[in-house]
Amino acid sequence: MITMKNMTKWRHAGSLLSCVFMLISIFFLSTKGLNFGLDFTGGMISEVKIDQSLTATEIQSKLEAALKQPVSVVAAGDPGEWVLRYAAPETLSDQPEIKTLLTGFSNHVEMINVSLVGPQVGQELAEQGGLAVLITLLVILGYLSMRFEWRLASGALLALVHDVVLLLGFFSITGMEFNLTVLAALLAVLGYSLNDSIIISDRIRELLKANVTLPIAELNNRAIVSTLSRTLITSGTTLISVGSLWLLGGEPLYGFSITMLIGIVAGTWSTMTIATIIPEMTKLNPQHYMPAVISDAP
Repeated sequence: MITMKNMTKWRHAGSLLSCVFMLISIFFLSTKGLNFGLDFTGGMISEVKIDQSLTATEIQSKLEAALKQPVSVVAAGDPGEWVLRYAAPETLSDQPEIKTLLTGFSNHVEMINVSLVGPQVGQELAEQGGLAVLITLLVILGYLSMRFEWRLASGALLALVHDVVLLLGFFSITGMEFNLTVLAALLAVLGYSLNDSIIISDRIRELLKANVTLPIAELNNRAIVSTLSRTLITSGTTLISVGSLWLLGGEPLYGFSITMLIGIVAGTWSTMTIATIIPEMTKLNPQHYMPAVISDAP
């Protein structure tokens, strides 16, 4: 059982482990990069209607074998209607018609729509997505700077950076497709992790004002213990919902659910480690929240 006495050691060890994971993530991001999806790189998008007896897995496996590249197959709504996404060849003549490939295993093939998303549009989406993440971090930085003393604000902000870097590192290491759905989940994780960091920072600030003689390490331990039940309940219920999406949502929601799943775990972890270690390292103490003395001198 973890007691107040050795909780500080666990927090320090957890922060060290987080730093190691961040370095590994940065290494893979700088050497391997991300596997951007068609939303960012451009490609072919075909909406088709074929036999209702065929499943997404069957269609995907047959098309990937014929095209020799990954193919995304998403249900379009009505039974038998599918949206197919795949990379466009350098010249359209290098690739067989998708209708010809579908005819090979479907008796009924109707091409509803075929469109080409150029790399210029994909580049624009990538720039807008990166700008969205940057603006989000800047707004969070401004909010934390106004609400907390800079030592607490630095811990909360670094915890957010930790979560983003770990998620991007996971997608770089595994080679999973990074698309707009994953980007949306990444922004959602930022908001979720920020909420956790604000709660723990608020509790630390309250304890600093109420216990002027206790060291910051002891106050951090008390803050974690007092908010632990709330954190576990919130994270647990959210993980149940995300787990349901992962198991039942199918291929279209797989990237979103796995991003949320890792992000929630990483956010809870960083809130109890990095968000509390930084104030200790920067020597936060109760005097920083003592009211300023107003001189009576004229």
